[in-house]
Amino acid sequence: MKDGFIKVAAATPEIKVGDCPYNGDSIINCIHAANEQKVKLLVLPELCITGYTCNDLFLQDTLLQEAKAQLMRIVKESKQFDMGIVVGLPMQVKGKLYNCGAVIHSGKLLGIVPKKYLPNYGEFYEARHFAKGMEAVTMLQVGEEMVPFGMNLLFQCENIPNFIFACELCEDLWVPNPPSVSHALAGATIICNLSASVETTVKDHYRKGLVNGQAARLLCGYIYADAGEGESTTDVVFSGHNLISENGTTLAEATRFHNEMIISEIDVNRLVFERRKMTTFEADYETSYHSVFFTMEESLTTLTRTFAKTPFIPSSKSDKEKRCEEITMLQVMGLKKRLDHTKAKSAVIGLSGGLDSTLALLVTIKAFDLAKKDRKDIICITMPCFGTTDRTYQNALALAKGLGTTLREINIEKAVTQHFSDIGHDSKVHDVTYENSQARQRTLILMNVANQNGGLVIGTGDMSELALGWATYNGDHMSMYGVNVSVPKTLVRHLVQYYADTCENTLVKNALLDVLDTPVSPELLPPEKGEISQKTEDLVGPYELHDFFLYYMLRWGFSPKKIFRLACDTFSDCYSKEIVLKWMKTFYRRFFSQQFKRSCLPDGPKVGSVSISPRGDLRMPSDASSYIWLQELESITF
Repeated sequence: MKDGFIKVAAATPEIKVGDCPYNGDSIINCIHAANEQKVKLLVLPELCITGYTCNDLFLQDTLLQEAKAQLMRIVKESKQFDMGIVVGLPMQVKGKLYNCGAVIHSGKLLGIVPKKYLPNYGEFYEARHFAKGMEAVTMLQVGEEMVPFGMNLLFQCENIPNFIFACELCEDLWVPNPPSVSHALAGATIICNLSASVETTVKDHYRKGLVNGQAARLLCGYIYADAGEGESTTDVVFSGHNLISENGTTLAEATRFHNEMIISEIDVNRLVFERRKMTTFEADYETSYHSVFFTMEESLTTLTRTFAKTPFIPSSKSDKEKRCEEITMLQVMGLKKRLDHTKAKSAVIGLSGGLDSTLALLVTIKAFDLAKKDRKDIICITMPCFGTTDRTYQNALALAKGLGTTLREINIEKAVTQHFSDIGHDSKVHDVTYENSQARQRTLILMNVANQNGGLVIGTGDMSELALGWATYNGDHMSMYGVNVSVPKTLVRHLVQYYADTCENTLVKNALLDVLDTPVSPELLPPEKGEISQKTEDLVGPYELHDFFLYYMLRWGFSPKKIFRLACDTFSDCYSKEIVLKWMKTFYRRFFSQQFKRSCLPDGPKVGSVSISPRGDLRMPSDASSYIWLQELESITF
């Protein structure tokens, strides 16, 4: 429950059509099983107390009275469980029969929600037995209690404000304007659907798409509990296709034709953040809804869902290849448009032999090829200085030559040494002035060569570096168009690997593979025995951690404590909690203090859901305080 994670379940009990006591036993067994898994919200199928396929037996008093008796039995049994339970049954109200979902919590019947849309086509005959449910909420006596009855019911946890759920039943989802639309706009973060969906060939794909689509449109969690084996097979078959979705992503899915329970955790805080951010999600506070309040013990939910170590990179191989092509084209088309618009005769790149400049060169090559421009008009400049190693130097030469570009070598040692003399800096003092003087000298050369050749300086810096401020202000921080500006370091590596895997040029392929194997470094300090002495990840921390922090901070607005919890779970095989916390503090401190560099970034294309452009996704004051974020981290104990 902490951090907004609500453990939910959809279960298909074993039933016998018309045998309410048997079905009651089966439902209670499901409740016990769910409780063992610490489930806080359990959804069961449509009319599962009686069976969906009773047909004209629904008109029999005996069936209706026994269904009601079993409901009260389930309510009584639930007293020992801190769990919301949603179960389906027929209910008679003022002489009319309704297909309903009953909501129960800890020995109390919280409310009853009738189905609005009754299918009466094909194999369905619901209008023969049931009346259409109404939005308006009235009070209904059930046993000795007065219970709210109506579609417009919100069930809200008092001590977990973002945990609000509502119900719709089967066909309600399949209509043009489902009740769940109003539910979500009224504040429901989770929609429960009690369903009995007939199975036919490939219908599961349509059903899954429908559930995910609705969860995405409504920015909600969606629990879909489906009828299965046990229902009558006189004319149709039911498969128990249970689904749990969050904002369009399937968290859990049942194996069809196996009555089972699926469990996952819906992050209601994440959903509320997304609604808060999406200005087009317009809450409807004027809708007439009745809120039913309950309380739950707030505890730490054990997570069964996992979080990718590299959230910017898809997990499956086929998705990775597709994503690489898509991201590349976004970068390429952005650059091509800028080249066309400025009528640039050339592109100028500072080629260091590192990951970022390599990716920028590969993107520029594709942009030139697409624009039918001569690759010789791509001017690659290598600018060796005090920290340059032969390894990166040779890789830069190989890439420039193998890709058919124009290569220029401009050694900047004399210019930088002269600059030290001009400003009175001791070249033996390897401080920030020593480092940044080299970076700014390189940028000066790139800009002036671009002017000489009617070209554009192509920026190489990536989003991870910019998030940490690991760039020299008005040095490598500046360009005329930054193709990598919204590509995080983990994705840069992945894209370069993809190029290497698909490259047929042996010289280029070998260079790419060695670039991938080279430690990330700005190479601004002298080498040690010919090897890179300045390794970025030793200084600011592992980029895989920083990209993880960045994604969940900006994309979903998670708090530092929540990100820490997820990072510790996700990277438990790599980093201790102490190490995670250490680099989280570095991340937040640098993220806030370095905003001034991001406030004046050059143009560059957005390629994913996270961007730090000051004109797009991140409008943040350069002098914002990091105090409360760092204080939250300081309060972490383990």
